[in-house]
Amino acid sequence: MTEKDPLSPEILHVPLESILGPGSKLIPVLLQEDVAVICVNTSALKTRFMPFKALYDNNEKFWAQKGSWTYFIDSEDLVKIRKKMESGAITYLVSTEQQTEQAKQPRPAKPEGPPADFGNEYTAIAAMSDAERVDHIKNDKKRLDILIAEKPRNVEAVTEALADTTRDAALVNHAALLDAMKLGDDDAKKLTQSLVDSTRDMVKSSSRLITPGIFSDELLGTLVQKSNGTIIQHMTRVYLKGMAFLSHYNELVSASSYINKLRISFDKTYRDYYAALLPHYKETLSLERIFMGGMRAIPEDYFLDWATGFLIHDVGKAAAVEYHEGEAAYNRDIVVEHVKVGFNSVMNKTNYPRDAALITGYHHEYYGDPGGYGCFRTYLEQHRKANPYARQEYCIAYDVKPMVNFEALAYFPAKILEIVDVFDSVTDPNRKYRKALISEEALGMMKEEFIDKHPKIDIILYDIFASFVRKSESL
Repeated sequence: MTEKDPLSPEILHVPLESILGPGSKLIPVLLQEDVAVICVNTSALKTRFMPFKALYDNNEKFWAQKGSWTYFIDSEDLVKIRKKMESGAITYLVSTEQQTEQAKQPRPAKPEGPPADFGNEYTAIAAMSDAERVDHIKNDKKRLDILIAEKPRNVEAVTEALADTTRDAALVNHAALLDAMKLGDDDAKKLTQSLVDSTRDMVKSSSRLITPGIFSDELLGTLVQKSNGTIIQHMTRVYLKGMAFLSHYNELVSASSYINKLRISFDKTYRDYYAALLPHYKETLSLERIFMGGMRAIPEDYFLDWATGFLIHDVGKAAAVEYHEGEAAYNRDIVVEHVKVGFNSVMNKTNYPRDAALITGYHHEYYGDPGGYGCFRTYLEQHRKANPYARQEYCIAYDVKPMVNFEALAYFPAKILEIVDVFDSVTDPNRKYRKALISEEALGMMKEEFIDKHPKIDIILYDIFASFVRKSESL
């Protein structure tokens, strides 16, 4: 079955603005029924399906916001909903009277920014003007560029600079995005444009200094501790480890017979794992079916976009920093929300490349396992509802377009980040709710829990990561 064209004249769509007014009883129903909204950008000639709840959580009046996007609901969905309402098959989440009463109640003010335990450095950065924040990042880039030019390089100075500049960039982007969230999308993008440009320039410089060996340097662990916020420590390590891992991956697939070895061992070692993910291709599975277009090295321009996504991947945690920094019991709703907040803020409030937004929103998908979460799985569920006979052709895509078109189950840099993120979390000595594992313990746990029991992380990328960790720690 081919996918419906939302702009096709034979399909009737109802503008949300025409049916949703203040206190509309349709709002809780649309939330409860997980209805797909047809989003049409007439100026850019783009169309996409998004869950009503995802749009509503980001902006409770999104359909009335002036801009280039217009929002519709399929008339067939609307008829079904109204029939259910008339028959009493739908029980409202909140009654109209409750909505009216709740609207009268003042909402608690959102904090202006993360508290001090987000890291001592945040207080100064939060007080900076937009221009001062941009200058701060530019000065960090100059520091890195000086080290790039040095021959030979001072390993201690390089490591310290990488830790400092990564931390600064993460904090500055957190502060700027919190300010941007208070504005409309267009104004927010104008506000953050200079920061986006300066951050990408800084990332380009830092990527030239990152090598696989930086991962195991004990000095890195010491220097990262200079920030007393565990979120920023985590973001700093994940960025540096993620880039070092990508460098190792490139070395492996470019300068050796690794891919040929994979082909030889594929049937025995990997086929059953991937057959569970792509059962419709069980008999014809190959590396070209697992990695769309074939397994290949990553070009430099991809590195830059992906590195930016690695850097800001946890930006959504700023909205609930007390939970993430504290000792509260595990709360899945809060954990899931940080991915949505991060994705929406990067996608809608900045001009960062879509690659960075997808990494932010997709890095806990876990191949659709119920234990995973993120934006892509929600969109995929909506796509499958609209196209019940659709199926994914590949496991992993290197590019954004196949992900937007639902051709693949996972996005390559997000699968890289999943592995690095899990490894860093379980080896982090500052986590208050579990004892840190040493590297081999962490790799063993990940193999058992994230591959053998449930296919969450990618098995081939995990094997490459395991070789990366062991090689790095032997240096």
